[in-house]
Amino acid sequence: MTGTMSVRMRVVVASLVLVFASVAGGPARAQEPPPRIGPFVIDVHGTVPRFPSEDPQLAASRGMTLGELPGSGLGVQVGVHLYPLRWRVVTFGIGGELATGRARQTPAAGVAFVRPSEERFTSIAPQLSFNFGTGHGWSYISGGMGQSTWALVPEGQEGFPPDAERLKTINYGGGARWFMKDHLAFSLDVRFYAINPGMPHAGFPGSPRTTLLIIGAGVSVK
Repeated sequence: MTGTMSVRMRVVVASLVLVFASVAGGPARAQEPPPRIGPFVIDVHGTVPRFPSEDPQLAASRGMTLGELPGSGLGVQVGVHLYPLRWRVVTFGIGGELATGRARQTPAAGVAFVRPSEERFTSIAPQLSFNFGTGHGWSYISGGMGQSTWALVPEGQEGFPPDAERLKTINYGGGARWFMKDHLAFSLDVRFYAINPGMPHAGFPGSPRTTLLIIGAGVSVK
């Protein structure tokens, strides 16, 4: 993805989050007074991680060609959040998130010099959130800092040390939850993971500094 496309993607995603946020922040059903946000929520999302597929430095960090990079994949995102404090229109949340995703690439029959490969990403981090709305539905922006592992494994290169390296990672994004029932909601999360570069190893350059986009949707329980 080029720099211009990346900027456009972020603008589009930010616009979608604002739309969902405005919907979630409105009254979901007639009730006076509406319940407060929380006191806790558990999110379980299926996700689509957008792994980079046109980054020469990433390919070089594993001795691969661009055609061997898998690209987008599938994953899971699980979060637990508590809401201990409200100030005016903002409810503050604290919690944590585990995100993991995987993509595979299998070359077409007859394609030479392109190995099958697998890409895996796992991140765990605490999060602080700012929430807007009521217990019937609310939007949020959130972020946190933790560690991640980013493995990129071409066939025949299992156990390469950079695939187990722990990388400092900052995550930030937002989303919304719509409670269809008292304790069950549909929820959406759009999140960026800013991953520190990896260390060079055995003559290969380190993996580049990367911002990974993960879009998730699923259910929330409170």
